[in-house]
Amino acid sequence: MVRHGHAGHAAGVQDRVRLYPADLSDQSAIHAALEDAAPDLVFHLAGQANVPRSWQDPEGTYRTNVLGQLHLLEAVAAVCPAARVLVVGSNEEYGPPRPDELPIRETNPLRPASPYAVTKAAQDLMGYQYFLGRKLQCIRVRPFNHIGPRQDDGFVAPAFARQVAEAELGLRPPVVWVGNLAAQRDFTDVRDMVRGYYLVLTRGTPGEVYNLGSGRPVSAQALLEYFLAQAKVRLQVEVDPARFRPVDVPLVACDASKARAATGWEPTLPLERTLQDILDDWRMRVRTTRAHPSAASEPSVGR
Repeated sequence: MVRHGHAGHAAGVQDRVRLYPADLSDQSAIHAALEDAAPDLVFHLAGQANVPRSWQDPEGTYRTNVLGQLHLLEAVAAVCPAARVLVVGSNEEYGPPRPDELPIRETNPLRPASPYAVTKAAQDLMGYQYFLGRKLQCIRVRPFNHIGPRQDDGFVAPAFARQVAEAELGLRPPVVWVGNLAAQRDFTDVRDMVRGYYLVLTRGTPGEVYNLGSGRPVSAQALLEYFLAQAKVRLQVEVDPARFRPVDVPLVACDASKARAATGWEPTLPLERTLQDILDDWRMRVRTTRAHPSAASEPSVGR
């Protein structure tokens, strides 16, 4: 099942992929798609994933993330109860860790500090409840920050990359607007993360939860410096208060040893490769938008 607007990402693989457009608020559509597909593996990745947006629209975030998963798990229980289901949570569930709790392990307490984080904790616990109470083969994963080409510019790396790409073409003043540059996050390339999802779902133990992350915190300042160094024009940096979160965690670091032991997963792509791919992706998007203005989208803020 795919979000209609992203169906084009499957171009070129139609001979290997069958698409079932469905809205998780429509239980009959979910049932029909599952009955037709008869899956052995279900990767539940639909949802509202932007933390700042969750502060702006908490009700919509709860509805999309929590009720959407409820509808999906009910459909799985009715149609394909033997399927393995990957319930994707977030490191945001852990909230602000104490210094003695780093790196973050699966046994750390959950202290969700945003509406988004609360919804991910609810999805996580719901997956465990359906494992215990409905005997579904749910495996939970808590991915830390993952980035890569095609990511929405509501996140820090693509937000920087888009501004650089637009400034290079003269589509905006030579200024990069930033939020909290001191925050350190645990970044993993999305291509490594997707491989981790597959390994966890196929090799992990139902009912268990696994962290996925690089274990190497990097500041937003370091990401910015990379993009500024790659820019083809001289840029200045300005602080935008709107890009700060109401609650921000200063440092995040992942302990993924449980996933490594169970699956053998390790991140393989270096951060510099990921950042360059993000910048190249936004340069291409900005050129396309310039050639076809109707393809333009509204910029967003956040990280």
